[in-house]
Amino acid sequence: MRLPQRTLSALAAAAASVALLAVPPAPASSAGTGDGCDPIDPAACLLPFPSDWYTVADGGTATGRRVHLKTTIKNALGVPVSPGEWNRADGFSPGSPLLLRVPGVDLTRTGAAPITDIGSSLRADAPIVIVDTATGERWPYWAELDANAPADRKALIVRPAKNFREGHHYAVAFRNLRDASGNPIPPNAAFAKILGPDLPSGDPLAQRQRDERKVLAALKAHGVGRDGLYLAWDFTVASRQSLAGPILHMRDEALRKLGDRSPSFFVTQVTDDVDERIAREVKGIVWAPSYLDQYGGLPGSSLHRGRDGQPEQLPGNSQAVPFQCEIPRSAFDAPARPALYGHGLLGGEDEVDAGNVKSMAAEHGFVFCATRWIGMSEEDVPNVITALADLTRFRTVADRLQQSLLDFTFLGRAMTRGFAGNKAFQDGAGRSLIDTKAQLTYDGNSQGGIMGGALTAVSPDIRRAVLGVPAMNYSTLLNRSADFPQYAQVLDLFYPDKLDQQIGIALIQMLWDRGEADGYAWHMTDDPLPNTPKHRVLMHVAFGDHQVAPVAAEVEARTIGARIHAPTVLPGRNPDKAPYWGIPTFGSSYDGSAMVVWDSGSPAPPLTNTPPTQGRDPHSDPRNNPDARRQKAVFLKTGTVVDVCGGGPCVITP
Repeated sequence: MRLPQRTLSALAAAAASVALLAVPPAPASSAGTGDGCDPIDPAACLLPFPSDWYTVADGGTATGRRVHLKTTIKNALGVPVSPGEWNRADGFSPGSPLLLRVPGVDLTRTGAAPITDIGSSLRADAPIVIVDTATGERWPYWAELDANAPADRKALIVRPAKNFREGHHYAVAFRNLRDASGNPIPPNAAFAKILGPDLPSGDPLAQRQRDERKVLAALKAHGVGRDGLYLAWDFTVASRQSLAGPILHMRDEALRKLGDRSPSFFVTQVTDDVDERIAREVKGIVWAPSYLDQYGGLPGSSLHRGRDGQPEQLPGNSQAVPFQCEIPRSAFDAPARPALYGHGLLGGEDEVDAGNVKSMAAEHGFVFCATRWIGMSEEDVPNVITALADLTRFRTVADRLQQSLLDFTFLGRAMTRGFAGNKAFQDGAGRSLIDTKAQLTYDGNSQGGIMGGALTAVSPDIRRAVLGVPAMNYSTLLNRSADFPQYAQVLDLFYPDKLDQQIGIALIQMLWDRGEADGYAWHMTDDPLPNTPKHRVLMHVAFGDHQVAPVAAEVEARTIGARIHAPTVLPGRNPDKAPYWGIPTFGSSYDGSAMVVWDSGSPAPPLTNTPPTQGRDPHSDPRNNPDARRQKAVFLKTGTVVDVCGGGPCVITP
């Protein structure tokens, strides 16, 4: 979605205001200032990130720790990010990038695992090591320098190739780093001092040294010594309770009150004889309990929390959930299967009338109903912009997204338990046009593929879901998306330092986890959340996608345990040393969760954290392909992924 010209004009005006009001950035914090910054990476406060330096012991959490940020980053107006919402967490994002600044590092000369060779991250002598301190498991990753930053503010970014395990504790070591000439890079002065003899108790680095000794011991226990060590630290990943607890509380309480009934709804508009595929379009409102802190849950609202910290409904507060349904002509011959549809980036429920959705409905007998991903829908655009200008406000995006998961759940209940009794969903003889015996399914594209993973994980009704051109972890996706540069203008205005931007993106991912697939991926398929069934997921990926980076879809596939259709792409198309490393393959058919790559001939994406600029964007190709739709339909009806590509790669001729 592109920003309208009026918004760009407003941003220009904001730029002028920032130029007048901006305050000079504070100098990098040094050890012993007492400001809460970690002295082992002086390039910016909060580096390295994530780190247990920014947590405290807390026996009341599932991990035994709690995030305790004392300081964060400031925008160009000098407004700091208020840490309160982050400090609810008992650890960091399971998809968190590891961030630090290593002046002069050359990753190629160092031998760090690039995006094209993830397998090399697990070499015994790898210069970057991430190890689970409880199990000793080495974690796969790729390392990159921020290609969007000037040389003196480039973050070294290490991205997990599979999400870190919830509630687990990891130790990180960077060793034998080299510059462009191949010379070793020594540790900075603070870390070198920490590696030295015991410091007296009055030394500003004494406490950090004591903490670091535990990290070094954990690394040594798993075969990583001090030789060539540049930097080391540890971090704890948030627990399932911390990540999914709020929405599960909302869902379980709301459904307990609803019982076996349909939510209340009313129909506002019925249009017959829409086109050759759709016989009837129905619009209306479903009512869901609102857990937001404004009546009606308008954009900019946050979750209302009770004394126990859990989301709590204001007395009588309800969310009006607008819906739009497309009923195919075939439903008048035989009832059509109920399916929820998820719209794309900052869109709305009206995207359910897209041609590909109508074709899917008509060709395969589905009634599709859609609502909004509030928090990231068209009505939220102004609030999203303000949240990028002041990251403290990002909680309003993440909180509304959690409410949207409940909204979709209630729309699904209305589809399967209420709509059949309304004449808008009946033929002339009063027969239901919706098959009330069929299970509810889900199909969504782009943002609908990303958010659809979260919905699938928390839904008690959906068993099978298709995630079209999906991925997870916006902290990986943003810089790699052709959609982001317009929104990045806001970050450039209010957080002009590129190192701060990477820290800010990592911070907001911790909140985004509560409302997108990244925070729920471990429970999307075979390890369901409490009171939730197992699910099967089919991911359709567009090779060379300009808007949703395929590499992030691969991370999702590894995390959820999906297999990949093989042969996947023609030889030479994928630049990786071992294409689709770590993802098991399947051939003609597979009963389980899977990823299928559709290749329209577009160039492979850049190997940097930048968006594609070459060739046409294949983002919409899979959904517009009849064979892909046939594969989706068979999967949604049976749970089996069938080969529709004749035993070879799935190739689309645009």
